[in-house]
Amino acid sequence: MSKEFDVVVIGAGPGGYIAAIRAAQLGKMVACIEKWKNPAGALKLGGTCLNVGCIPSKALLASSEEFENTSKHLADHGISVSDVKLDVSKMLARKDGIVEKMTKGIEFLFRKNKITWLKGHGKFTGKNAAGVQIEVSGEGETETVTAKNVIIATGSKARHLPGIPVDNKLIADNEGALSFDSVPKKLAVIGAGVIGLELGSVWRRLGAEVTVLEALPQFLAAADESLAKEAAKQFKKQGLDIHLGVKIGEVKTTGNGVSIAYTDNQGNAQTLEADRLIVSVGRVPNTDNLGLESIGLKANERGFIDVDDHCATSVPGVYAIGDVVRGPMLAHKAEDEGVAVAEIIDGQKPHIDYNCVPWVIYTEPEIAWVGKTEQQLKAEGREIKTGQFPMMANGRALGIGRAEGFVKMIADAKTDEILGVHIIAADASDLIAEAVVAMEFKAASEDIGRICHPHPSLSEVMREAALAVDKRALNM
Repeated sequence: MSKEFDVVVIGAGPGGYIAAIRAAQLGKMVACIEKWKNPAGALKLGGTCLNVGCIPSKALLASSEEFENTSKHLADHGISVSDVKLDVSKMLARKDGIVEKMTKGIEFLFRKNKITWLKGHGKFTGKNAAGVQIEVSGEGETETVTAKNVIIATGSKARHLPGIPVDNKLIADNEGALSFDSVPKKLAVIGAGVIGLELGSVWRRLGAEVTVLEALPQFLAAADESLAKEAAKQFKKQGLDIHLGVKIGEVKTTGNGVSIAYTDNQGNAQTLEADRLIVSVGRVPNTDNLGLESIGLKANERGFIDVDDHCATSVPGVYAIGDVVRGPMLAHKAEDEGVAVAEIIDGQKPHIDYNCVPWVIYTEPEIAWVGKTEQQLKAEGREIKTGQFPMMANGRALGIGRAEGFVKMIADAKTDEILGVHIIAADASDLIAEAVVAMEFKAASEDIGRICHPHPSLSEVMREAALAVDKRALNM
């Protein structure tokens, strides 16, 4: 007789493990299936985000920032240093230590909430009156469990380009790019999206000469145009060499390098020689080998699982969240969906406003936004008013030596409701949270303008941008 659970979650990434914890908090008997193994062969919870994504990349970004600040910017503070050395292996060990601490933390939370970790690959085998049957295999004896409700949270993997074999040594995706054993002298990156810019920034700060090749003719097309323009200016100033509108041709590896043939935006044939290549051209959902057809489901033509506004599939009791469904591939979006589905299973009526899901790019300066861009609103024919305030006029930003960028706020011309907030600045990932709260509560720009902000702080720029919507910024 198979084990029976109220809820089985397939995948223990940010969406899956959070869904499992919330369902357990609500009194359900919960199991979570996960097969991830680290390079040492140990099974780990946390999925891509904790193991080879968000967490390790931010650890390396922080380390590379410290290195660049020490070697280039401490003199501005009257601090003299010399003979700054980089120990890449120690830097990577620090990153791995943070990952280990986080994944162990999830194991603790599973024990605390009495969640059963089913180790192996989960695959649907059928359904009957008792629920959905899922086979768990790959780690010892194969077993089949029955679930009244299933949450598919299998995440995504890096998209690879045909003809460009990723070996995670000379040619790497996000996983290999987090583990280079030395700083490449010349680094090529295909793709100027979030991952390409973040990982390119890491290795540039550590001394690599970085060239980014992007197929799209527009830089950061999803961002507000003013943000994208400022970001391009800052990255160029830092030394990131970004080429737009290129068409990638043959990629060849030699004994110790990579040769990338491409056509530039003028139609000219070019060749880029590099020591290493990072391929970061998006991600694809992990929906293969799930046995979806055995319960009457299938992935769509793009590999995603179709769901309604409440993450329910066409099969009763089966839900899907995170990177395997529509919407942005963001860890925090997956977490919110995981909580919502656990509460729906419990009979509650939660709601997610996808317009209030923030985006963040952890470059320097950081880039973050929530809501709609000015170009989107203009295309809709919406009447708007905007306010923008530079970090350069903020005392705290000047004091910490990070005065690049600005905050831009967009509001409805008639009602003053905040429709979008766009930030390129130090700590934009934290500053954007105020805008998310405001938009969730349908705040007006005047509301932010009338709230007392601590002085001196970076948050004052949010207030000044809000005041600027009504053309009454105080420090400009």
